[in-house]
Amino acid sequence: MIQSAVTISLVPEARGGPFVFRGDLPQNCARASALGFNAVEIFPRSPDSINAKELQGLLRDHNLKLAAMGTGAGWVVHQLRLTDPSSQVRARAKDFVASLVDFAAAFGAPAIVGSMQGKWEADVSREQAIEWLREALDSLGPRAHSAGVPLFFEHLNRYETNLVNTVAQGLELLAPLRTKSVKLLCDLFHMNIEEQDVAGSLREAGSTVGHIHFADTNRRAIGYGHLDVKPIATALHEIGYSGFVSAEIVPLPDGDSAASQTMRAFNQFFRGDHSC
Repeated sequence: MIQSAVTISLVPEARGGPFVFRGDLPQNCARASALGFNAVEIFPRSPDSINAKELQGLLRDHNLKLAAMGTGAGWVVHQLRLTDPSSQVRARAKDFVASLVDFAAAFGAPAIVGSMQGKWEADVSREQAIEWLREALDSLGPRAHSAGVPLFFEHLNRYETNLVNTVAQGLELLAPLRTKSVKLLCDLFHMNIEEQDVAGSLREAGSTVGHIHFADTNRRAIGYGHLDVKPIATALHEIGYSGFVSAEIVPLPDGDSAASQTMRAFNQFFRGDHSC
């Protein structure tokens, strides 16, 4: 059964990013639960910045799951990329992701590789960058698998990376990997920019779809833009998707309003509440 999730950023440097709730983990877990979400998706500054025992208690007390954990702070805070020209930086980037893979896996949740994929630029060719990225995923995927979770790779739009922008490119990236534990994170905002047919691309990805970021065309809550969600929801049901649809969106007009609108849309498209 498809379940709902909402993002919480604990990275002060990313306060302008597309996160519904920011800071104050206890308060925001309570807000997520009160609004009816099944889970939270957390973006920490580092694993050391979260008290695992506190998080465990918050999830238990508010009947929430951890849907996934983002690694974006690796880039935003520490300027680490898995495709950096420096082998030392690439090694540190891989270690940073690995630390969050381990932390999230303790809660039965996957980690996300998104912005840490980097770009190809200067003297580094796209082919070389892709090779480095595959090497990192082939190392990190088995680490996640050994802990009983997948690893999510998010293809981003062309304004954020020039490496992997579409589902087709994501499938091409994953095909030669020795590990089969890496799944695609399909963000509807990015897909609206890059895909000719969002629903068709999800069908193409099939069982490789591991996670959905539930965002409208303007990166606001679903219903505040002009994305046609019905065929997308139909496609997800057709491929047997049973993961989370998670609101990684800008908090407009405010976080609570954006979260409430997300739940209305979630109920409409995934719970059959057609009155929404």
